[in-house]
Amino acid sequence: MLARSAVWLDPGARDAVHALKYGGLPRIAADLSSAMASLDLPGREGAWLVPVPLGAGRRRRRGYNQSERLARALSRRWNRPLVELLVRTRETVTQTALTPEARLANVAGAFAMRNAECAMRNEGTPANSAFRIPHSALERPLVLVDDVFTTGATLAEAARALERAGARTVLAVTFGRALVPDFT
Repeated sequence: MLARSAVWLDPGARDAVHALKYGGLPRIAADLSSAMASLDLPGREGAWLVPVPLGAGRRRRRGYNQSERLARALSRRWNRPLVELLVRTRETVTQTALTPEARLANVAGAFAMRNAECAMRNEGTPANSAFRIPHSALERPLVLVDDVFTTGATLAEAARALERAGARTVLAVTFGRALVPDFT
C-alpha cells in the first residue's frame, strides 16, 4: 500500500493534530486538509476516500471522528467522493505508547467492511442490508484517510479489511508522519 503524508510530525504539527483529536477543534481539519491536498498520490483520479473509523467509545467522547473530518475536507478539495466503507469491529487501546509489535496486535482484526453485501459479493447471495455500497466501489482506487502515520499498523490493517472484501487498489494519505516513533 502506497501511503503519503503531508508533513513530518514536528512539534507544531503534533500540536495541530492534538487540537483536532483532543482539543475539541474539528474545524481545523479544513486547514490540515489544505496541506494534504497537494500530495502527489498516483491513482487518486477516480478514487473514493475512505476515513479510518473510530471506535464507538472514542467517537462518543470526542463527538466526531477526526479521520472522517479530514477525509470530508479533502474530498471537497480533490472533488472526490467520501464513502465510509469500514467499521471498527472492536475497541482498541490508544496506540500512543505501544511498541510497533504491540500496535500490530492491537489493531489486528479491528476493521471490517460496513456493508456485508460487498464482503459477500463473490458468494452469490446478496446480504440483507439497508446500507448498500455499489460493487464498483471495490473496483476503483480507495484512499484511506487518517491523521497520523507512525508505524503504519492501523492503515495496513484497514487496507487488509478492504482487500479481503475485494478492493483492487488501496492507497493512504495522512496529515502527519512521525519523525522517529517514540515508543518509550
